[in-house]
Amino acid sequence: MLPHSYALPAALLLMLGGALTCFAGYRLFRVVLGIYGFILGALMASSTMGITNTMGMILAALVGGVAGAVVLVFAYFVAIALVGAGLGALVVHLGWSAYRPSTDPPALIVIGAAIVGAAVAMILQRYVIIIGTAFAGAWTLLVGAIAAVAYRAADPGTTRAVGALARQATMGDVWILYPLTPAPTERWLPIAWVALGVVGTAVQLGLTARKR
Repeated sequence: MLPHSYALPAALLLMLGGALTCFAGYRLFRVVLGIYGFILGALMASSTMGITNTMGMILAALVGGVAGAVVLVFAYFVAIALVGAGLGALVVHLGWSAYRPSTDPPALIVIGAAIVGAAVAMILQRYVIIIGTAFAGAWTLLVGAIAAVAYRAADPGTTRAVGALARQATMGDVWILYPLTPAPTERWLPIAWVALGVVGTAVQLGLTARKR
């Protein structure tokens, strides 16, 4: 989480990082690892701060982000396994949410999917990296776009709102990112994610991944 005034810049950075990952993830894999390490580290570190501690949230996000980026960049092979594990867990989570949106998938199924994804990633590194970065980047791009739209819709100077998104964006003075469920009521989101992920995969296979 971050102070609400930082929501729009953070959303734009998510969109930029997501686009880079989606369309050039294999070519710039170490850069992508740094981006996602920073995002994960910042999310985890800033969530330990109280919602009234603005400076604490910012400093925690920066320190945690740098630490996360360093860990993923230097743990290259571990990061490849994590890409596969994360992709497997994400697919299970999204598939389960499509049929039972009010519940979470069983932990054993998520763990099993993560293990299978990690194993496949180590065997088929190139293709898993391309597919994993394309779909992870597509999701990140959509998350950032939704957050940006919600921020603008929740602007105090306007009267428009985007349902739960606007309420999340204005919850107190803190912006909270929901990376796996940015818009649970929007049924178009999984379709847009798959379509964008397929386009990103095609672009990487046809253009950016060839240059490495």
